[in-house]
Amino acid sequence: MIWHKQLEEQGFAIFPEMLAQAELQQLLEGLDQPTLRRSRAGVRHALGHSPVAALASDPRLLGIVQEVLGKDAFPFRATLFNKSPLTNWLVIWHQDTALPLRERKELSAWGPWSVKEGVIYAHAPASALGQVLALRIHLDDSTAHNGPLRVLPGTHKLGVLSDDVIHKLTTEVPAVDCLVPEGGVLAMRPLLVHASSKSQAQFPRRVLHIEFAASVIIAEGLELAVA
Repeated sequence: MIWHKQLEEQGFAIFPEMLAQAELQQLLEGLDQPTLRRSRAGVRHALGHSPVAALASDPRLLGIVQEVLGKDAFPFRATLFNKSPLTNWLVIWHQDTALPLRERKELSAWGPWSVKEGVIYAHAPASALGQVLALRIHLDDSTAHNGPLRVLPGTHKLGVLSDDVIHKLTTEVPAVDCLVPEGGVLAMRPLLVHASSKSQAQFPRRVLHIEFAASVIIAEGLELAVA
């Protein structure tokens, strides 16, 4: 598979046509509920919301994930990002290294620890993060003007990096803008160095970011929490 090779070598792959407009509209209506706890950037811990949980179990998405992580792969966290002219921000170059866990156990290479909205988090080592794949479902067109995801291809192979190393990589590795149409999906490894700029457009850039793991047991004595 061409996409599988790209994901392995570059850390990301784009599936431009995955969800139909009617499916997106139904999802957006489901997300437009007053019971959802929202922040300025969107909705954290959205997997407990039934429309999101249903999408996370969609055979089309699971087919991608299971091809990479194995037949037991499952969704464990979902976040809705809503970048618009009213809620606009930039994200500096970074890796996604924090994972939600059922309980805290002091293990080598895990930490620092924190609690967000009642969920325990720890920054994980590369051995655990290699068992994770994120799918970003684009609810709007992601263009060069509305703050798209930018990535440094291949950096997911370098392990967990310090801020200084990440900064050095930004001067050495050409960045790629991930321009994904409405209904498209971007698969990415959490250790892929990525960023996004502020939107310069008058239309939103909404992305549902769902993370999957190969197993609920992410390391000896540690289990993922569903968030």
